[in-house]
Amino acid sequence: MTDTPTRRLRPFLARVRRLPAWSALVTGTFVGGLLGGAYGLFTPPEYTATAYVVAVPTDKATPDAARGFAQAYGRVATQLAVLGDAQVWAGVPVRTLRDSVRTATSPDAPMVAVSATAPRPGTAVDMANAVSRALTRHAEDTKGNTQVRLVQFSRAVKPGAPANASSAVTSLVGASAGGLLGGLALLARPRRAGRGEDPAPAASVPGPATAADVPR
Repeated sequence: MTDTPTRRLRPFLARVRRLPAWSALVTGTFVGGLLGGAYGLFTPPEYTATAYVVAVPTDKATPDAARGFAQAYGRVATQLAVLGDAQVWAGVPVRTLRDSVRTATSPDAPMVAVSATAPRPGTAVDMANAVSRALTRHAEDTKGNTQVRLVQFSRAVKPGAPANASSAVTSLVGASAGGLLGGLALLARPRRAGRGEDPAPAASVPGPATAADVPR
């Protein structure tokens, strides 16, 4: 008879069924922690630096107008008109700036946060400062129409630690996810009858009544 893959797997599957029920939970936690730690260990570090600029109204504008233009400048900061000037000071292509620079604004304050992420901390600082500088110059050129200026509030500083999670954190997350999957597998596993327990009787369907059983 031909030795098919299914026949070769039968002994292995039989041994798996004989394992304790909690083995799925332990195995999932261990494998998840191992994979999470490997991910954190082999993922290259990334550093994030942030510069801040603030919108200042002129005599012909109101603070509400400054907050509104801060929102607008936060969206303009990642456009080609600004990034094209910033690449000269950052020393990286426009595509790198577009992929690595993010902005954030607040409805309560006329401030724009320009954050840049890079494999080296110095590159992240240069990109954040370059984009904030280009954005400030762009706002200065349009000050006659907007009546709002952008002033540099804080330059980006060199980050002291990577922004991505450490291997210890990724190991913990992986172990938690693996333990959850192991618990789900444990719940889905069919329950085996214990020793001394009789199997539940199978449901029976009554047969049709005979003529002798029918009351006259």
